[in-house]
Amino acid sequence: MAGLRYRRLSFSDLEGWADDDHQAALDVFARTHGKLLPEWPALAEGDARRFFETNFAPVLIEDGQPMLFTGYFEPELDASPVRTEIHRFPAYAVPPDLDRNSPYLTRRQIEGGALAGQGLELAWFADPVDLFFLQVQGSGRLRFPDGSLVRLWFAAKNGRPYTSIGKVLIARGGANPEDVSPELIRTWVAAHGAEGRALLWQNESYVFFRRLDDVAVTDGPLGAMGASVTAGRTLAVDPDVTPLGAPVWIEKSGEIPMHRLMVAQDTGSAIKGAQRADIFFGTGDVAGKMAGKVKDGGRMVTLLPLALADQLCDGVPHA
Repeated sequence: MAGLRYRRLSFSDLEGWADDDHQAALDVFARTHGKLLPEWPALAEGDARRFFETNFAPVLIEDGQPMLFTGYFEPELDASPVRTEIHRFPAYAVPPDLDRNSPYLTRRQIEGGALAGQGLELAWFADPVDLFFLQVQGSGRLRFPDGSLVRLWFAAKNGRPYTSIGKVLIARGGANPEDVSPELIRTWVAAHGAEGRALLWQNESYVFFRRLDDVAVTDGPLGAMGASVTAGRTLAVDPDVTPLGAPVWIEKSGEIPMHRLMVAQDTGSAIKGAQRADIFFGTGDVAGKMAGKVKDGGRMVTLLPLALADQLCDGVPHA
């Protein structure tokens, strides 16, 4: 990526470095270590802080844009494995006639029953907004009435364009830009009946799911490296700048300040740039509220293998 600058720092430059739980960070780093290239240091027994300080160099990567931290989470939603009088809105598996290279049925057509009777229903929801935001997130953990848990995972899209419901609501005068939130959308849809459902249909994009049974539901959801992510230690980054699997030190301001060693194990469509990251806060409502509060500045410093740091930190931009 053109315009990147690499500046080598020392561990003493990292504010709060000595106070972190380095073993917790090393445990998370180890989950995806096997997917790193051979030039990355091998795991070793012993003191975790010494492992990082001996094998890595802190490198500040910049592209001229200010740091922006945001947060993300995995929703946990009530659902039913079968249709009931209350649970009437299904999440679907991939239809057999879906052509991933061509636009498929719209959200309105699908929710109007175009796929009914094909046995594609994976779970049923009482609230259509729950299903809608599950699709926006791309995955989620479902709690069935008997207390059992299952996880649905993104499988495919219908090939239709994504439209922000919040922006539609603002354009219609139904909300102010500063007030738009998932809670406001949920309340508005519930209060406006058929008009509320029609608002959701403005977003023609529709996500199909699969059940993710090979990952324990008590673990975090899968990240971009194919391993479960960890609340408070996994970071979503731009992989064109920050190598996936790299330890990343963050210094975040705001209502939830954080100085800790994270691991770059995930990505996101909105996460672009050298100083841009999304912090995983966990599963459920509490994690969602915490993630929703994060829109903060600070900085992130990537820990790179010594040889790679020496190669990059020569003071000139790299393409």
